[in-house]
Amino acid sequence: MMSAHSLEILGHLGAAWVAGSLIGLERSFRGRPAGFRTHALVSLASALLMLITAYPQDWLPADVRSTGVNTTLDPQRMAQGIMTGIGFLGAGVIFKEGLTVRGLTTAASIWITAALGILYGVGYFFPAILGTVAVLGTLQVFRWIENWMPSQAYAHFILRFPRTRTMSEDKVRKMMSDHGFSVANINYRMEDGGKAFEYRMTIQTTEKNALERLAVTLREKKDVLEFRISPAGD
Repeated sequence: MMSAHSLEILGHLGAAWVAGSLIGLERSFRGRPAGFRTHALVSLASALLMLITAYPQDWLPADVRSTGVNTTLDPQRMAQGIMTGIGFLGAGVIFKEGLTVRGLTTAASIWITAALGILYGVGYFFPAILGTVAVLGTLQVFRWIENWMPSQAYAHFILRFPRTRTMSEDKVRKMMSDHGFSVANINYRMEDGGKAFEYRMTIQTTEKNALERLAVTLREKKDVLEFRISPAGD
């Protein structure tokens, strides 16, 4: 049934849907697990729930309104419940791949999309629009800045040799230095019942394509049984 606030409600929901969709499009383009539809639904759901507190006179029964009882609802409690619940959805897109944790940026985008939906739901358009622009700028423009500016890249590195032909630590460190890496947190392990020796370390570089060059070098070394390079990213 149409209410006196139908056009306002349509504007709130439409703005929330558009904002969530724009953020989700960026995430879908990047191939992230939560993309266009997820962000659009999160923002729309947040706005819908906030409309309950924004327009209680449109849905409360007539006999309740006629009693004269104060029917003002607390929007802060509703917002708190939304932001608490959205944490479970955000946690679902964070996953661990080996020693690397991914999905943190997508989880943060879901969380702030819910916050934008709350703002659009109560009709607080000015900060909501500013927030939408800021989120899109952070996800897109900041990525260009990160690619342009010098930055440190970290990776978890595993290198395995036959026990009898293990490269010494000094040579391993020199090889990493020659490829532009610094080494931290180096660990040693004996594997396969003592048949293989393994180095595990965190490596860092500021040179682009250094990881690719290292992988090419290791492929050409016959003494290397296995290696694994896991970049630490979002």
